[in-house]
Amino acid sequence: QSRLVESGGGSLQPGGSLTLSCAASGFTLRGYGIAWFRQAPGKEREWVSSLSANGRNTNYADPVKGRFTISRDNDKSTAYLQMNALRHEDTTIYYCEAAWKTAADWVGTTPEAYDLWGQGTQVIVSS
Repeated sequence: QSRLVESGGGSLQPGGSLTLSCAASGFTLRGYGIAWFRQAPGKEREWVSSLSANGRNTNYADPVKGRFTISRDNDKSTAYLQMNALRHEDTTIYYCEAAWKTAADWVGTTPEAYDLWGQGTQVIVSS
């Protein structure tokens, strides 16, 4: 069964850094466009960042631009989200999603554009 498994969440103070991981299980992440979303209880899922299958296209939502970096290691079938200068408002559950597309440079910014997602990992930024 193909699925994604997120890890790396935790609790930390404002200004700190954290790296989230998203491992593909049951399939190889090579060839998939990937994205990170986040969702607080009772709120809609919010797009954070996307990375194309060929690694050439990246997009970031304005609230995280300059602070977060998305990356991938196809050999490890794992995607990452490096988060720096974390703020209270970054507190929520983070999800990774993946989609197989013909265009290797495709990036999507809506959850509906993706086929696979994980169970999420929680990030708490608190002083």
